Amino acid sequence: MPIPCDRATYPAADEEALRRVCEAVTHLGEACTRRELGEAVAREIETFSLAELQAIGGSIRNEVDRLPSPYREKIRPYFDRQFFGTHHRLLCMFRSGAFRKIDGTVTDPETFGKFLAMIPEGCFGNEAESGTEFRFGEPVRSLFYYLLSAFAMFVMDEPGHPVGTPFPGGFAVEQRGREYLCPIRDKEEDIPFSICNYCPAKQMEGV
Repeated sequence: MPIPCDRATYPAADEEALRRVCEAVTHLGEACTRRELGEAVAREIETFSLAELQAIGGSIRNEVDRLPSPYREKIRPYFDRQFFGTHHRLLCMFRSGAFRKIDGTVTDPETFGKFLAMIPEGCFGNEAESGTEFRFGEPVRSLFYYLLSAFAMFVMDEPGHPVGTPFPGGFAVEQRGREYLCPIRDKEEDIPFSICNYCPAKQMEGV
């Protein structure tokens, strides 16, 4: 099913931002295997300029700085890993040819399709709130967030928030064998643009 992403759907969107988001969604939607998806995400990530990456990094640092201490100090390295670590890992795998060793179709195609359909609305549907925890409020920066999340969740079968990511209350994302457990997995359903709604992690029991 075609994903609405055009001038008629988002009449107020910046022309260049609309083009980039719509093209990215189309390219990712053409991927049938995890290898194809990983390579498609990497190609889209390579389109981001150094200035754009610096602006994204500044947004992340500013948002983390707003958090209360000592949670701020605990969460900072995990957000660094979620963004900068994932960005580095993705491009290293792409440029080294590591994706050629990944077999299998895209993980959970139905959920992946819903994730793709959410991206344009997450980028343009509310200009003040992008739907990300960093309130990027700028479509191309939000796209960067969703691209890295697609790589983590649908190529690597890992949670959108890295293992160890702490949340208020003393709980953190855990890995037990091949299973991932998250304390907030099922608590974000009323936030339509949250990556948690598409994450392969399971809700941690008793939380």
